Amino acid sequence: MRKLLIQLFGLDLLYKVRKSPVVNFLPRIRQASRSYNYRYRQILRWSVTSREDTNFTYELTEDNILYLAHTVAVVANVKPETVLTYIREAQTDDVLRQYILEKTKTSSYRRVADLRVEFGRRLGWYALVRIRKPGVVIETGVDKGLGAVLLCSALLRNRAEGKPGRYYGTDIAPKAGYLLDGQYREVGQVLYGDSLTSLKAFSDPIDLFINDSDHSSQYEHDEYRVVLPKLSPTGILLSDNAHETGVLARLSLEVGRRFVYYQEVPKEHWYPGAGIGFSYS
Repeated sequence: MRKLLIQLFGLDLLYKVRKSPVVNFLPRIRQASRSYNYRYRQILRWSVTSREDTNFTYELTEDNILYLAHTVAVVANVKPETVLTYIREAQTDDVLRQYILEKTKTSSYRRVADLRVEFGRRLGWYALVRIRKPGVVIETGVDKGLGAVLLCSALLRNRAEGKPGRYYGTDIAPKAGYLLDGQYREVGQVLYGDSLTSLKAFSDPIDLFINDSDHSSQYEHDEYRVVLPKLSPTGILLSDNAHETGVLARLSLEVGRRFVYYQEVPKEHWYPGAGIGFSYS
């Protein structure tokens, strides 16, 4: 067909027609939409099979887990193989998985939570806690408590190895953190109320701080400003909102800290994934 059109109209005319905005509009739309059409299948399947309306749970692709391991390895100054070992440790923790499933079944959140246990980018949080053995971990924004209970499982393992630590979550919702119970509550607690108020009242040195509360740029910035003077010399700041704002990246540049970014790639899920910003010295 192309050869016939060239013979009939000539190559120059055919090229001009093909490149005209009107003629080229639909082919370009078709080309671009190919990169996203598969999302509609994922959305339809998710709308039927899932109950979640926020803080979605999903697996990561194998390549993306490898990228996460390399990123954490840079921040923690260890080999990627070490990080992968701890990621697999979390993924194969059957006690933790069964605990989460049972708590979800009996929770008032069960109508908006799926009976599945997938930690996504939080596997990086876990590995970092297992490697750095922090004394104090703070997460602002707890919601159901999936990150909280995963972090506390890491702290329990650290404690068994002679390196105790404690988790503090902050949340303005009075029923947040239903998953943080049982043995995991031995090393963690939720501070209810405004995060900034809770952080200002905190006096112990902070080894790992995770921002996951109010996702406005200003509030995120305010949290870091409160936490910075309280950080231990090797303290690390994590942004769970770095895919939306560059607050932590800009702050790191301002105060002379290093910053790296990791982007999730969910496996077979419509959500494009969130990101982790790491700020470290």
